[in-house]
Amino acid sequence: MKKHLISHEPKVVSLVEKDYTFIDFLKTVFLWEIVSGLGLTLSALFKKPVTMQYPHEKKESKPGFRGLHALVRKPDTGEARCVGCGLCAAICPSKCITIYTSEDAGSDKVVDRYELDILRCVFCSFCVEACPYGAIVMTKHYEYADYSKEALFMTKEKLLKNWDNYVSEEDAKVYFKKFWAPREEDFESHEGQAVFRNNRQQ
Repeated sequence: MKKHLISHEPKVVSLVEKDYTFIDFLKTVFLWEIVSGLGLTLSALFKKPVTMQYPHEKKESKPGFRGLHALVRKPDTGEARCVGCGLCAAICPSKCITIYTSEDAGSDKVVDRYELDILRCVFCSFCVEACPYGAIVMTKHYEYADYSKEALFMTKEKLLKNWDNYVSEEDAKVYFKKFWAPREEDFESHEGQAVFRNNRQQ
């Protein structure tokens, strides 16, 4: 029986080397890569700086910016639009929203306390998307740093005050038109939509 011997000698692959020209020689001698990098740095010295000198120069927030939270007021009564359904607290991934409710004499739910811990919030905006009443929004305001945790613990009164201070009437119209969902047109039927039909005999 013949044994097949396997050769373990490495296979040499020849690489085609680039011809070394006189220009390549000059680039090597005069350190062309370093000189070109220094030239780029030197050209940037004479350009207008793009760094904003905060806080003397403040950048304007873009529409839909996820800033400090606010509770929306009803335009007719001035009260909070929140009904205490708890969907925002249920969907919050960091569990930073706590809602306390009670019932009035007419058995209607009343929001006694609405608390939001900014230090735990991840600014995902899930609470805004989950709210069916458009009762909570995220404003353009981003300057709310403080030295105490209590200042960053939002109560119902603080959140309503944020609405008064940082959301104008025009901003509210744009916000609810472009950045808040779902809208009425999202529930319109379309051609080919699946429809449930009950075929059971009554």
